[in-house]
Amino acid sequence: MKLRNLPSLPHWLIPSPKLRITLTYLWRHGQLPDLRNPKRFTELIQCRKLSNRNPQMAPLINKVTAKTVASRILGSDWVIPTIWTGSSLPVDPDWPYPVILKASHGCNQNAVCYSRSDYDQARKRATKWISKPYGLWLHEWAYRQVPRGFIVEPYLGDEETLPVDYKVYVFGGSATLVQVHIDRNRRHRWILHDREWKQVSQFGEGAMPSPKSLAKMLDAAERMAGAFEFARVDFYEIDGVPKFGEVTFYPGSGLDRFDPPELDVEIGAMWLAARKNWLREDDFQRDQVEAA
Repeated sequence: MKLRNLPSLPHWLIPSPKLRITLTYLWRHGQLPDLRNPKRFTELIQCRKLSNRNPQMAPLINKVTAKTVASRILGSDWVIPTIWTGSSLPVDPDWPYPVILKASHGCNQNAVCYSRSDYDQARKRATKWISKPYGLWLHEWAYRQVPRGFIVEPYLGDEETLPVDYKVYVFGGSATLVQVHIDRNRRHRWILHDREWKQVSQFGEGAMPSPKSLAKMLDAAERMAGAFEFARVDFYEIDGVPKFGEVTFYPGSGLDRFDPPELDVEIGAMWLAARKNWLREDDFQRDQVEAA
C-alpha cells in the first residue's frame, strides 16, 4: 500500500489529529507511539506533525520555491530546469518529451510522460491531486501551507529505470545517513547507509555502489538543512553530476518500518542529540529561504 494515499481519506472521520496519528501509527508499527517521551525516529516525526509550525518548512516543501532556495544556496547548476509550472495544466503543451509531471505541493503524486498520449492520460489523473488539501489525514501541517499546483520537468531516467534517489538525513546540520531508493517502478526498496557508505539496513540486499558525488551531496544537504533539528534532502546523480531533488520534513510520514527494527531507536537518538546541539535558525541563511 502506498502510505501517501492515506491523506485522501476524509479527516473528519476522526476529528482529533492526535487520535488519527496514534491509530495510524498503531496500524503500521503494531504499537502505540510514545508522544510524551518519544525515542524512536518514527515517534519524533509524529510529534513534529502535532507541534512544529516552523514557517521555514513551507518554502522548502514547495517544489517550485525549493528550487529558488537551492539555486541561491547551492548554485543554479544543482537545479533541474523547470519546463512549466502553474495551477491548471495546459491542454495542448508544446514541450519536448519525455517529461515528469508532479504535484508541486505534495509527495508521490507524479507521472512520467514519454509522449503526448501519456501526458493526456496523466493530465486526467492529475486533477485529483489538487481537488483537496494535501496532508489532512496524516496531519502534515507544512504541506497545507503550499498552494496546490503542478510542475513539469525534463525526465532524467529512461523507459526501463527511474533514476536512483539519494536521500540524505541531516540532524542538527550534520549529514549522517543516506537512504538509497532503487527500482521504484518495479520492486521498490530502499537501503540505508552511513556517511562513510557502510550499509546499515536491509542486509539481505546486495551492496549498492556509492555515488561519485557523495561528498558533494553531503555538503549540499548540510547547507540546505542547517536551520532544522532534522530534515531530509534528496538528490539524483546524472552522469556523475549531483542534482537537487527536494526537501522533506516527514519522511514516510513516520510510518515506514526500519529493517532491522532497532534502527528506529538508533536514528531517533541522533535526532534527540541534535536537539541539544543543533544549529540555531538565527545562524542559518534564513533570508535564503524567506526570499523564495
